Amino acid sequence: MPENKNSKAKIEANNRYNAKAYEEIKLRVKKGEKDLIKSYAESKGKSLNAYISDLIKDDMQLSAVEEEIGI
Repeated sequence: MPENKNSKAKIEANNRYNAKAYEEIKLRVKKGEKDLIKSYAESKGKSLNAYISDLIKDDMQLSAVEEEIGI
């Protein structure tokens, strides 16, 4: 029988860590859009979460620059 890398204890430990280290944001999209966005993210070599997080960070940086230069 193959060794189970994700034991119940490991999963619980990961869940405790994630609860302490991260916050969640729920995002709703129309049916079918999630798969489209996920496929696009994968084509960029990113997970869906990384892709969305990067878009938000990039937009926030652009907004800060625009504010700095008075746009």
